[in-house]
Amino acid sequence: MTRLVGGALALALAGGSAAAADTGAATCDPSALDARSYRLTTRAQALIIHDPRGSWWDGFQLGKHEEQLADLNEASAFAAERALEIDPRNLMAHGILARVALALEQPERAEVAWRHALDGGGAVVWSATLYDVDARTYFFLAFDRRALRVYRMEQLARTVKRGFYGIPEFPGEDDERFYAAWGGCLDPAIKPDAEVAWPDVKEIKAGNWVLWFKLTRPVTIGSDRTGKRKELREIKVNLHGATGSLEAYKPVGQDEPALRGRGPAGYQDAVRRTIVKFVDPAQRIALPPSRPGVGW
Repeated sequence: MTRLVGGALALALAGGSAAAADTGAATCDPSALDARSYRLTTRAQALIIHDPRGSWWDGFQLGKHEEQLADLNEASAFAAERALEIDPRNLMAHGILARVALALEQPERAEVAWRHALDGGGAVVWSATLYDVDARTYFFLAFDRRALRVYRMEQLARTVKRGFYGIPEFPGEDDERFYAAWGGCLDPAIKPDAEVAWPDVKEIKAGNWVLWFKLTRPVTIGSDRTGKRKELREIKVNLHGATGSLEAYKPVGQDEPALRGRGPAGYQDAVRRTIVKFVDPAQRIALPPSRPGVGW
């Protein structure tokens, strides 16, 4: 992380000292924010996501992908914290920390950031996979106090370049609007592909890899890869940020140990509990007990 964050900080701090800006109302406006702070939550985040952290051989090293994702999350959080030191009004920095701190298993830090982000009029935005719509593209889910909003990647990114198996790639650092949106500052002119007001969410169930948002009425969500739309009565979503782990166990009736994967069930549970804490003060949304086992 040291090499990458050093480069990101150099980019963000170029042309100015690191003195903090005057405090005031939180904002997404790049013309109002200190330019160095703004770059740490847009261009620097692009550098972090594109940093090559591994090689083909890492697929044969147990736990390597888990380490690489943790490094990405730590670098993203470090840049966001530095952005706030420079300009505490940066709403995107709060939005980034609200999301990333949950992946880093820092719930208290996450709650502080959630409060700042939502009180400032922003949102907490995750990149996500919606398996019941299209598992080979990315969606972006925005959470604020009013609703859950779903965006197709093509709505936020200037262009969508697809790689192996049609999976999209994150845009480069020049696409500042995309990284501002991922930080919770979405252009209000962009109409979400689907919007679900919180009174229309009756339950959030946590699994190993996904959350299920069970709805009182169906929504229709489209894929930017296939152009097809799907009507859903529940949204099954993997909110990116945490990965599973491998554990050794002894199968019944066998002498040799075996390996099995475990999803980040604790992460799923922490995410849903944090969401409802800020969007459902009346505790109307049901949270069934989390019983991680096999499968989703």
